[in-house]
Amino acid sequence: MRHRCHVVTNALIAALFGAWGLVAGSDPGAAQTPPPRAPSVLVSPVASREVTDTSDFVGRVTAINKVDIVARVPGYIEARQFTEGHLVKKGDLLFRIEQDTYKAQVAQQRANLAKAKAVEINAAQQLSRGRALLPKDYVPRATVDQQTAAQGAAQADIMEAQAALDQAQINLGYTEIRAPIDGRIGIARFTVGNLVGPATGSLATIVSIDPIYVLFQASERDVLDFKRRLLADGPANGHVSVRIRLPDGTPYATPGAANFLDIQADPSTDTVAVRAELPNPQGLLVPSGIVGVQIQRGAPRTALLVPQSAVQLDQAGSYVLTVDDQNKVEERRVTLGAEQGSAIIVASGLKAGERVIVEGIQKVRPGLTVAPSPAPSN
Repeated sequence: MRHRCHVVTNALIAALFGAWGLVAGSDPGAAQTPPPRAPSVLVSPVASREVTDTSDFVGRVTAINKVDIVARVPGYIEARQFTEGHLVKKGDLLFRIEQDTYKAQVAQQRANLAKAKAVEINAAQQLSRGRALLPKDYVPRATVDQQTAAQGAAQADIMEAQAALDQAQINLGYTEIRAPIDGRIGIARFTVGNLVGPATGSLATIVSIDPIYVLFQASERDVLDFKRRLLADGPANGHVSVRIRLPDGTPYATPGAANFLDIQADPSTDTVAVRAELPNPQGLLVPSGIVGVQIQRGAPRTALLVPQSAVQLDQAGSYVLTVDDQNKVEERRVTLGAEQGSAIIVASGLKAGERVIVEGIQKVRPGLTVAPSPAPSN
């Protein structure tokens, strides 16, 4: 009986340990580990669009007209009639020099002219009488000759007095210094009360604003390309389209056209000066300022573009990571062309519509499955 109890007890213990082992071996955390989540990336399709090859330069803005305002007669500045930095029109009064002295000179020369005319009238009358008496031998011929000379001298004195009066009136007019061109006027270098004259130097400077020039140095290769296009298209259509980028990086809205090539190259840089003319109604282009210049090279063509953020570089060259229809990553070696803003031309290695990774590249590798999302369009 006792032996049978031991057998039952051993069997029970074995059953309990078996049940414990079954429970311990069925750990759900160890047997059912969830698979890792696919990394999220942003993708952008390879775009096909029309592009134009361009060349970039650094240009300097130059006013078409620039005038230094100078006093043409000496005197004290009596008034200044403009606001510095504002636009002025041709003929606007800028400075006025004290006029009393010059008005007096005009009055004096008018008196001299009147006196000369009176003398001439008297000389003419004397000559007339002499010529009337000469046939009757009442006066000698020498006297008539003297009267003729006197009348001629009196006429010369009139012309001299008239010229002096004209000069006095011109000098009086110079006391009002007016704008010779339309444009923006700079700082006044002399204030009211200062004595100025021809030797004083510039009183202020006016620069024309609209239109305006941009000067830049182009390589001889670009110049040759332009000339070949000119020959191919004819003088009526051959021109270089010029686009400007402002100092803050934003593009200037209105394009211009190159209208002048220098007649010789600079031997120190092997470049040729090029001048472009652009409209500037808002005055955004400031004379003597620096701007970016972009000129068109050749006719527009169709090309594939990808965002520059998609392009990677290693020792073997440039590559991008693409995502196929099964969302698997693939490495593609590419040949790149010119930059087009935030995008770059791909000459080979991709097809239009393929998806390239633009964000999250550091989290993936070729062959890995990813969770792609469209990148926001620019």
